[in-house]
Amino acid sequence: MTTKDLIAEVTSLPVEERAIVANSVLRSLNPPESDIDRKWASVAHRRLGELRSGQVKPVPGEEVFARVWKRFQS
Repeated sequence: MTTKDLIAEVTSLPVEERAIVANSVLRSLNPPESDIDRKWASVAHRRLGELRSGQVKPVPGEEVFARVWKRFQS
């Protein structure tokens, strides 16, 4: 099977199965590192707690992207 054939086969799959294939391929390129994953999970858990407690306020995605675009247009 050629790469072109493989891509055609994968793109014919339902979206959920394509996501599984894509995730598997990406993981093969950048295997997870449990120590780093634990650290990111800790950061995410802390940030979620900050949001839930009201310690920090969420910023809508549209506003974030508007700020980014403004910064790059200057």
